[in-house]
Amino acid sequence: MRELVKNELAKLGAGLSDEQAVSFEKYYELLVSWNKKVNLTAITEKEDVAVKHFADSLGLVLLKDEKSVKRILDGEGLKLIDVGTGAGFPGIPLKIVFPGLKVTLLDSLNKRVNFLNEVITELGLKGIEAVHMRAEDAAHDKAYREGYDIAVSRAVANMAVLSEYCIPFVKKGGCFMAYKSGEFIESGERDSALKAVKILGGEPVSFHEYKLPGTDYGRCIAVIKKTENTPKKYPRKAGLPSKEPLQ
Repeated sequence: MRELVKNELAKLGAGLSDEQAVSFEKYYELLVSWNKKVNLTAITEKEDVAVKHFADSLGLVLLKDEKSVKRILDGEGLKLIDVGTGAGFPGIPLKIVFPGLKVTLLDSLNKRVNFLNEVITELGLKGIEAVHMRAEDAAHDKAYREGYDIAVSRAVANMAVLSEYCIPFVKKGGCFMAYKSGEFIESGERDSALKAVKILGGEPVSFHEYKLPGTDYGRCIAVIKKTENTPKKYPRKAGLPSKEPLQ
């Protein structure tokens, strides 16, 4: 796994030290082991994990000329929250490659949070925490609301719904980056979310469509800048954002 992940991330322009490659290998081993008792991922083959989880999590490296992305690549001490992190994607790979980030991994399932805490301990990661809360609740907590430079998410949800969950965590002047499928723009999902983004205090900056190097795996990263504070009533109570998306 060490050389495999090194090669895959090199295609993105993300060079790994030997120590970082070892961290990814340990992460993979823990993922496969825990997946036998906790449903973390359907993707378990080494090559697939290296590409569809690890490299995909670092896809934003391909956008290094984007101002908001350069802040991640160049910055020290930026606060990042990964909303609906699941098995830790993209938050843990981002932390491994950019150790200066201060990362919060947010998930609603305690079993996944227990897994994340073991990964953090076994990899010896500092400046990272796993939090067991629903996004709807955490976003109204003063400890988290509008306290982050960057919010990211690979969660499977409509962009309007994902924006309501994520944008409230971002401080004014920060950004939200959503990892979406390669059909994101063509499907009309982008256009249907624009009003929701505006209501929540965001402004679309760019939508980057690309294929992960060496694959036909189409992806899109939506970059939303936080220009105004989110109205206090958002996000709405649990269940409403998905049942009645803002539009």
